[in-house]
Amino acid sequence: MIGWMHHTPRWAVIAVCVIAAVLLFVGASSHVTDLLSHGLHPYGWAPGWLNLYWSSLALFDALAAMLLVRGERRGIDLACGIMATDLAANWYAVYGIQHSTLAAQPGLQRLTAFAALVLGTAPFIRRHLTH
Repeated sequence: MIGWMHHTPRWAVIAVCVIAAVLLFVGASSHVTDLLSHGLHPYGWAPGWLNLYWSSLALFDALAAMLLVRGERRGIDLACGIMATDLAANWYAVYGIQHSTLAAQPGLQRLTAFAALVLGTAPFIRRHLTH
């Protein structure tokens, strides 16, 4: 690992973990609300596998947030996996299914920014988290 990555300030590690945990909890609560309101297939326009993936985020978002709050490496690892797959799923939904654009989808814009934060900072903060 590059030497300057070892010197990530503690406040930066804490800030990223808190921000990511809060936003993951927001995502989890959104998915729980969708599940309670519409069941396992809340998006009628999306294929079943995509609905099931998004519904599973009710559990996985909350788990990643909990692990981050506890300062565990598994939390940032899971968050990276979630963000990479969720971003791919949402880009597919917007471009491949809805035939829309990034400019027309503020939700996708926010998700892209959040994914950039998580994926871009993970190498810097991961080392400072516990096993």
